[in-house]
Amino acid sequence: MAKPKKTPRPKAETPKGFRDYFGAEVTQRAEMLRKIAGVYHRYGFDALESSGVETVEALGKFLPDVDRPNEGVFAWQEDADADKPGDWLALRYDLTAPLARVYAQHRNDLPTPYRRYAMGPVWRNEKPGPGRFRQFYQCDADTVGAPSVAADAEICAMLADCLEEVGIERGDYIVRVNNRKVLNGVMEVAGVLDPSDPDKFAAERGIVLRAIDKLDRLGVEGVRALLGEGRKDDSGDFTDGAGLTDTQADVIMRFVDANDEVDRRILLGRQSESGDEATGSFELPSAVNLSPELEETIHIASAHARNKLVVDYLAGIVEDSHTGKEGVAELVTIYELVESQGYLADRIRIDPSVVRGLGYYTGPVFEAELTFEIKDDKGRVRNFGSVAGGGRYDDLVKRFTGQEVPATGVSIGVDRLLAALHAKGRLTSDTVGPVVVTVMDKARMADYQAMVAELRQAGIRAEVYLGNPKNFGNQLKYADRRGSPVAVIAGGDEFDSGMIQIKDLILGAKIAENATLEEWKDRPSQYEVPRSDLVAKVREILELER
Repeated sequence: MAKPKKTPRPKAETPKGFRDYFGAEVTQRAEMLRKIAGVYHRYGFDALESSGVETVEALGKFLPDVDRPNEGVFAWQEDADADKPGDWLALRYDLTAPLARVYAQHRNDLPTPYRRYAMGPVWRNEKPGPGRFRQFYQCDADTVGAPSVAADAEICAMLADCLEEVGIERGDYIVRVNNRKVLNGVMEVAGVLDPSDPDKFAAERGIVLRAIDKLDRLGVEGVRALLGEGRKDDSGDFTDGAGLTDTQADVIMRFVDANDEVDRRILLGRQSESGDEATGSFELPSAVNLSPELEETIHIASAHARNKLVVDYLAGIVEDSHTGKEGVAELVTIYELVESQGYLADRIRIDPSVVRGLGYYTGPVFEAELTFEIKDDKGRVRNFGSVAGGGRYDDLVKRFTGQEVPATGVSIGVDRLLAALHAKGRLTSDTVGPVVVTVMDKARMADYQAMVAELRQAGIRAEVYLGNPKNFGNQLKYADRRGSPVAVIAGGDEFDSGMIQIKDLILGAKIAENATLEEWKDRPSQYEVPRSDLVAKVREILELER
């Protein structure tokens, strides 16, 4: 008789694209969420915790692929094998689509405008890669029901405050702002957008948008090639272009060149003020060739004049486009409102190069970029990049109500922000563990528990060693592994005399590494104190080690 096959043991491994988070990572994220929530709350936003599961219908057209409802999200169908299968359900893809559903469902009970913030995990059924996971945290704030771009300006100011609150210093970030309407106006002037037939030239506009979005990687010449017949990359692969005429491409390139052109004008103005000759033939060197002095000149002038120069330049491109002029006017309002609060262009900057999800957004869009350099996995120096983004999306709630409801919001990538702080050395993986009360006599467990209770009641993190107390050395090894700053030691003799031993584990480790005998004598790492001084002595050591 054949032996029954054993059920194979499950593999102890995380699913592909997911990861586990331990101690310091969880604590640091919780602290960051607490700080961001504090800023949101200060701005008058209320917390919302919506369901982690939505119907696929509610997520709707904003899924990566609407023809395959289980693509892009983790989805399943209720009662799939029944005669009448139920709804398709999915883990939430983001925190914005659930907000639209919540507002449409409860709008009669909610204030207008409704200002909410939400924090939590989202899930995306996409191909994972380095630093790209299928589950990650988002931290959103949105205003629903406010048509004024004052709401967008407020979001931008709040985003800047959030970055500084969590430890990103001024000079290490820029909140960049653009407007979908401005780009539509440029497209209209270039002849690739017909306001009477928005679907016309849709393919060409898609290529133009993708080309503009690749400016940092391809440069001006690469973008220009994609506006025309196409571009061949270094590997020989050819990408078809939008097929625009030279005249059409010139309009788009004026828009693409906005930042460099404003830099030129700032430098020309500064040279004129200093008495230097400024001629029309002056050309700004590429950014990589700028001297530190010129970069500083641009920075100082930008903070005070850049935003106005940018919107004036954009106004000259959109010409008579009603949509374009409306977008420029909205950008003027935004920068004037944030500047009135002290946010100049060195923190919140009008920047035409922001092309994030413009098929999704209907007006202003914004993106927070960290400007400091880091080294990637291959040792190459690069800017850290975007950690937050958002914009105005007036059509999302309309899917439920049939009526347009204005909305704007931002989403902060918490995991990327944590990675940035680690890269800058402002966070470490080391955390201070609990004070460990060791066990020398199992019969005195009640006494040990009394000591640890006193420490906890004094606000000190502490625990009693609950492993096998037979080997005292193992207890100290456990304390080291926990990152414990202090160990409390008491056996029968100590309890009889009313004295206890308190060992400074952090100092002890330092002494063991490199302290001289004189240093060791000057400050021993173990103290004998009365039992009544337990809390005071532990607190003293913790203060010394901060």
